[in-house]
Amino acid sequence: MAADQENTLYVDVPFGRVVIAMRPDLAPNHVAQIKTLARRGFYDGVPFHRVIDGFMAQTGDPTGTGTGGSGTKVKAEFSAEKHVRGIVSMARSSDPNSADSQFFFVFAPAPFLDGQYTIWGQVESGMEFIDKVKKGDPGRNGSVANPDKIVKMQVAADADKAGAAKAK
Repeated sequence: MAADQENTLYVDVPFGRVVIAMRPDLAPNHVAQIKTLARRGFYDGVPFHRVIDGFMAQTGDPTGTGTGGSGTKVKAEFSAEKHVRGIVSMARSSDPNSADSQFFFVFAPAPFLDGQYTIWGQVESGMEFIDKVKKGDPGRNGSVANPDKIVKMQVAADADKAGAAKAK
């Protein structure tokens, strides 16, 4: 169990649970946004709409088109952290301050993203489950037909409270 339950995220995908250590030290506003949306159930059932083998798996758009979001933009919080395997970073349009609810898991080092996209987390365990997410069509920028979806996404502190309440 992660030490800081309030800054640990559980992302259940069809293959198992992914545990993310959120990084409020790097991106406090993005972490707050992700936690707020997760607590609303925003991410439950949301597809991995863009998955490029060897690069990244993107989710967080309830429409599954790559153009949707929550409607709340967050200003960029770039850091010196590197985009390496297991990093979780915000997706955005060409406007650096356009991040909303979409994010991606990095499969392999992607230094061209460094300093350009807001890193807000690191996978602690379960990256092998993200590796199994259905890949998209390389000819269509990784767009995925019949994509895998997030089953449930929750802040660990909330999940553990729910588990404790059920145990009583």
